[in-house]
Amino acid sequence: MLKNKLQPFIDRYNEINTLLISPDITNDIKRMTELSKEQSNLEDIVTSAKEYLKVIKEIDENRLLLEDVEFRDLAKEELVILEERKEELENQIKIELVPKDPNDDKNIYLELRAGAGGDEAGIFVGDLFRGYLRYAELKGWKVEIMSSSESEAGGYKEIVFLVKGDQVYSRLKFEGGTHRVQRVPATESQGRVHTSAITVAVMPEVDDVEIEINPNDLKIDVMRSSGCGGQSVNTTDSAVRITHLPTGIVVTNQDQKSQHKNKEKAMKVLKARLYDLQMQEQLLKDSANRKEQVGTGDRSGRIRTYNYPQNRISDHRINLTLYRLENIMQDGFFDEIIDPLIADHQARLMEASGL
Repeated sequence: MLKNKLQPFIDRYNEINTLLISPDITNDIKRMTELSKEQSNLEDIVTSAKEYLKVIKEIDENRLLLEDVEFRDLAKEELVILEERKEELENQIKIELVPKDPNDDKNIYLELRAGAGGDEAGIFVGDLFRGYLRYAELKGWKVEIMSSSESEAGGYKEIVFLVKGDQVYSRLKFEGGTHRVQRVPATESQGRVHTSAITVAVMPEVDDVEIEINPNDLKIDVMRSSGCGGQSVNTTDSAVRITHLPTGIVVTNQDQKSQHKNKEKAMKVLKARLYDLQMQEQLLKDSANRKEQVGTGDRSGRIRTYNYPQNRISDHRINLTLYRLENIMQDGFFDEIIDPLIADHQARLMEASGL
């Protein structure tokens, strides 16, 4: 019974309230921070639980009034409203009871990399990057380019950027995978549709506590930055390439004029990639968890197709097709794809949790 599942959350919330004012905790900053975070995570479910228990109590009281001739009609009207609210709260609580992804509140690094399709793939990396920029603007998020490698035909061979804001990972974690684009290139005289592909990696930002790197595991090379096309070439040895020897992961950064800043940014991206690698390994080990995924982490999997001649965008994981490609890309309306993905993911988790 749902009612019985809710009381422990209320009890724990009250317990934390008591602990937070005790001298032992107020003198322990680390413990106080942990408890405050736990309390914050419990707030939504506790608020819903209290209202749900209140509604159940009022339903019981109104059912008793049905036996009273004077209040029967009023009680019937009240019961209709209360039963509707009870159902709304049950659906809300089921979502809130789903185990939360510990990374949901984190900022992310998005890595877009051109794949099959040559110049067209690089151009689409630029298009998708600008689409994500507009989406970030709508959400009030901040974007910082960490590293980029421009392609000669326009767009990027690869671009890595940091997205900072509220619930960034929770909204964008399903973007990881292969994105396929179908359109007529500007250089195509016959009007034929070409197919190209890019890969997107979504990596949570991590701090030093979550990922420790042994300096002896790193090979750091400093080299001269290289410009692209008509760009001015930086003549100082400011570009940095860091190789993580145990995994073979290589991160290069040359966007900043300062060698120190390039190294700092490269280290941040390296930590995110190592954390992401740990997540991929965990997914492979945890077969039950893999069944609950909507394709997160499967880099080889084709997750979405962008068909420009048909103005169609299709997400293959949930069989979603929208004929609003131009609006989504130009105006950043990615919620039209992301909301159904989140709803599907939550439904899978609720089923797995027996809710």
